[in-house]
Amino acid sequence: MSKLHIKKGDEVIVLAGKNKNSKGKVLKVLVKEEKAIVEGVNMVSKSTKPNAQNPQGGIIKQEAPIHISNISLIDPKSGKPTRVSIKHDGKNVIRVSKKSGEEIK
Repeated sequence: MSKLHIKKGDEVIVLAGKNKNSKGKVLKVLVKEEKAIVEGVNMVSKSTKPNAQNPQGGIIKQEAPIHISNISLIDPKSGKPTRVSIKHDGKNVIRVSKKSGEEIK
């Protein structure tokens, strides 16, 4: 299991699969599975039984996890996909875009 360069709240672009070139915000990162759930990407239909939130039940659409290797961080300067380098500033860890050298918040 390797260190992941993507965090919750990051703006990412999908590189491969049926949702290629889709952009979205990371809602959740599943570290052990090396997957992330991206807002509005990889939507699947799921059957649900009636419950408190959905008294009718039926079919709902929700995001399914997508593998980390198929998404890339968006460069804050150019808006294009970029790789990430990790710099250590004393005890702080800073993520830096390889394309522009800009710090990723």
